[in-house]
Amino acid sequence: MNALARVLTVMVALLCSGCAVVAVADAAVTVAATVVSTGVKATGAVINAVIPDSKKAASP
Repeated sequence: MNALARVLTVMVALLCSGCAVVAVADAAVTVAATVVSTGVKATGAVINAVIPDSKKAASP
């Protein structure tokens, strides 16, 4: 029974470390997606500020 307990302990430890790796990878992807999204929004805001809207320019 002692060997079985050791094997189960090692298996649980490996499974927990696998979950930790997935959690870290998920966090990294979330951060990257947020950075890209913020960059795109900022670029769009700059472009909208530089290039006037044709509908606003046509109005008297």
